[in-house]
Amino acid sequence: MALYTSQSRDRVRDAVDFVELVSARTDLRRAGPSRYEGLCPFHEERTPSFGIDPSQKVYYCFGCGASGDLFTFVQETEGLDFKGALELLAERSGVELEREQEDPREAQLRQRRERLLVLLARTAAFYERVLWDSGEARGARDYLLGRGLSEKALKSFSVGYSPSAWDKVLLASRRAGFSERELVETGLAQRSREGDRPYDRFRRRIMFPLADMRGRVLGFGARELAGAPESERRGPKYLNTSDNEIYHKGRHLYGAHLARAAAAKAGSVVLCEGYTDVIAMHQVGITASVGLMGTALTEAQVAELARMTQVVVLALDADTAGQEAMLKAARLMAVRKLELRVVQMPGGMDPAELIQREGAEAMRAAVADSVPFVRFRVLRELESGETQSPEGRDRIIEALRPVFASMPQSALRLDLAQMVAGRLALPQSLLEGLLSAAPGAAPGGRQPSPEGGRGGERRGASGAAREPGRAQAAPRASASNGAGQAERAFLALCIGSPEAGADALGRLRPAEHFTDSLLRRAAEHLSAGRLAAPLAGVDEQDPELARLLAELVVEAGSERATDAMLAVSAFQLELAWIDRKIALAKAQAGGEVSELAHRRLEVKRDLDSALEQAMEQSGDQP
Repeated sequence: MALYTSQSRDRVRDAVDFVELVSARTDLRRAGPSRYEGLCPFHEERTPSFGIDPSQKVYYCFGCGASGDLFTFVQETEGLDFKGALELLAERSGVELEREQEDPREAQLRQRRERLLVLLARTAAFYERVLWDSGEARGARDYLLGRGLSEKALKSFSVGYSPSAWDKVLLASRRAGFSERELVETGLAQRSREGDRPYDRFRRRIMFPLADMRGRVLGFGARELAGAPESERRGPKYLNTSDNEIYHKGRHLYGAHLARAAAAKAGSVVLCEGYTDVIAMHQVGITASVGLMGTALTEAQVAELARMTQVVVLALDADTAGQEAMLKAARLMAVRKLELRVVQMPGGMDPAELIQREGAEAMRAAVADSVPFVRFRVLRELESGETQSPEGRDRIIEALRPVFASMPQSALRLDLAQMVAGRLALPQSLLEGLLSAAPGAAPGGRQPSPEGGRGGERRGASGAAREPGRAQAAPRASASNGAGQAERAFLALCIGSPEAGADALGRLRPAEHFTDSLLRRAAEHLSAGRLAAPLAGVDEQDPELARLLAELVVEAGSERATDAMLAVSAFQLELAWIDRKIALAKAQAGGEVSELAHRRLEVKRDLDSALEQAMEQSGDQP
């Protein structure tokens, strides 16, 4: 894949208002001359620990360690890779991206793909116009609106209708300059059995555009119009685009482009089965909802979910097929260590039916009351099993052994064991012995669970369970001892006052004046003329340094640095270095410290003078 020029990336960076971008995820308030702060969008907190520098366009959370620049922020909140984040920001900012020189063959393939995407987008717009403007589509409109779906919601998903004629799309696309071959390759047309006559593949069907994470139409899911006479039925109830150069079945999730931002903010995503389920969920405000695109859950779709969030809430049909789909989902998500929860749908209804019959509040309550998958498994076995006879109880215990074997010792496990013991009328100690008798039972240590990842029941703002954001594992990026804190403060002041900071930093020797290895690397990096743009030139393979620099930039924006403050900080590092030299000399037999002691007195006088000046300047400020 060809890369975009660095000049293009710089133009995008310059065009984006970082405060506006981040404010879409969390409320910000000014907290210094060059700093804004708010609640972290990557983990739950009550006191703001998340800060940004709007000029450097970097962020850092002092609570969970999340950090990066504007591209990283979009990657994390939108579930995109760098290329996708760059293209998204360029599109929003109206910046045209320029590509690096690319191989002619690669350029030809890219241009071909872009042309096919244009054809698919044009066709989706055509189907949508037919749905709302054509008399033939009245039955489709009545069906969709009769399911409780609003025109606004349907239009947000670009739902359309394919007319019954054999060649409407074919002829319109030809007039627009597209070839029959391109129509066949995108799955919009197919050839007759004789191979000499192309015709529209989708006819007299409700059309659901299938898009990628960026909203580009890749194909269609087509539903036969309900109530059609037997003579007019053509093929299966649902007909999807076949695999081709653009569309690959099972790689994407329906509505992901509309749900990704809400999922990132909520910390969870609701996974439905049907197209209308997803549309109905978005209509009632549960916008962190996606669908399976008419396929069984695949590894590629689980990877897509993992890019969006760490908590997946299943809202699948409660029939046998839906139950089996949940079991498969649990196995796939355990590999990605995703937390899996289940919405217990009442009366075997799907989400669209529940919303239509009982209202939006019933659906929201069902999502809020979702349970960990392991609890769902236990309840399922208890409700479907026979608890009155010893043989029935033995079968339930046998079915539950692998479930409990996968769980660590925890409050959740204890609670479930107590529930099972009560339902089976067995002493809990006896039940525990029967459950742990299975060969290969897991010890008490925490292990990846085939029942859906984490067993905890913490909840996020969406009502579904939530783990802290993906960035939580990053520790605070520097030493916490006194020397380390002084070194951090000095670098932050240098960044806050780049001109004076360059002079102060130039008078120090990072290898001698910085005791913390990471802060030493940061000082060496900044010494190379990078105080005005601290993250410029950071090796992509050094995320630790990038995280520290982002933290220092945000810290630097808290207060306006003065020359006196910078001098105080520099003299403190010089004094600490002299003290280390004196201690080392004393530790060596016959070490001479008189010259060092004299130098220490001079630095101490300079430090006291700088402190007095800094206090005077501080008192003069309003």
